[in-house]
Amino acid sequence: MHPLRPLAGATCFALAATLSAAVHAQTVPIRIGLPVPLTGPYGAEAKDQVRNAELAIKEFNDAGGLNGRKAELLVRDDKLNPAEAATRALELIEKDRVNFIVGSLSAATQLAVNNVTRQRKVLYISISQSDAINEAADFSRYTFHESLNPHMTTQAVGKYAFTKGARIAFLTADYAYGQEMTRGFTRVASEVGATVVGEIKHPLGATDFSTFLPRLMAMKPDILVFNNFGRDNQISIKQAGDFGLKKSIRFVTPILTYTSRIAAGPNVYKDVIGGSSYYWQIQDSIPAARALNERYKAANNGALPSDYGSMAYSAVKSLLMAVREANTSDTEKVVDQLAKLQYDTYKGPQFYRGCDHQSVQSVLVIAAKPAPKDSSDLFTVLRVAPASTAALRSCAELGHK
Repeated sequence: MHPLRPLAGATCFALAATLSAAVHAQTVPIRIGLPVPLTGPYGAEAKDQVRNAELAIKEFNDAGGLNGRKAELLVRDDKLNPAEAATRALELIEKDRVNFIVGSLSAATQLAVNNVTRQRKVLYISISQSDAINEAADFSRYTFHESLNPHMTTQAVGKYAFTKGARIAFLTADYAYGQEMTRGFTRVASEVGATVVGEIKHPLGATDFSTFLPRLMAMKPDILVFNNFGRDNQISIKQAGDFGLKKSIRFVTPILTYTSRIAAGPNVYKDVIGGSSYYWQIQDSIPAARALNERYKAANNGALPSDYGSMAYSAVKSLLMAVREANTSDTEKVVDQLAKLQYDTYKGPQFYRGCDHQSVQSVLVIAAKPAPKDSSDLFTVLRVAPASTAALRSCAELGHK
């Protein structure tokens, strides 16, 4: 036998194996995990996040994917429980072999997911409000925060609703989201010369606020801020209105969601002021909003995207934009592209700040309409706080060097 023949055969085998692996890599879907609380008090918001994420996946695939390679969404129910969220994230990474993770709808669950992803160097985009995830102790190169954060929200809403000399009371859900909102509004109160007269905390998932309301009334506030979310927000605002507090007290909430307003009806949220990342009527001045609204309506029987839902759309869409820019699903290269991405997916220009990967974006201040013209005409946009790094806590305050 010729001495070179075995070597040539081995070389051909190695080349064939390499080509086979390359072809396999181009045919395996780009997998994105989406852990959200499909069950529990935030279920309505989570289900719309799924619908919006699916829309972003469909648009990417319909446009040819990444050189023909399609994307796939893997949805998991984190049940609004940090331990469950961590388990689902670990399962998505180790069993399902996802390339990236987007998701979470609570400050606590997103921190649990982030702890798993940063240890395993998996890119994660959070779509829930949190200040902690931007802080140096929890941040990593692989952590991105598409959502508004409590500091941004409370700055926009508080500076619209609070006035010098006003008396402010808080009803706060006793977990990270509520606590961070209270901290942010307290800071704004100090900045504008308002006075915080007290805070009452309640457990997550409360259904009876009757013991809290007399104590809040006794504080004699001018403004009562409901630092809670989802069904907690709906129930507490309804019961406070039924108790008569709205007659003499202005109601404010950091996030006034489309899904909560639909669920509770016009009377509960009448004249309540809050913040939002998105409301469909900004389509009159923002082309990207009109485009999202039309695509979502076509896919969902004429319905319109919600605020928290549209954040999921933006997170998945911008991630896949970075995948295309990098021309690969390689984590390190996609992280580099996403960190410098300038994107306009649904509400105007956005970008991720370098030190903490917080998405810099506009914040809407809205009020619920007392008598909407139709079932989708729910809010009046009172102010749009423009995208600005000045609305964020400084990198030094967050602990970044």
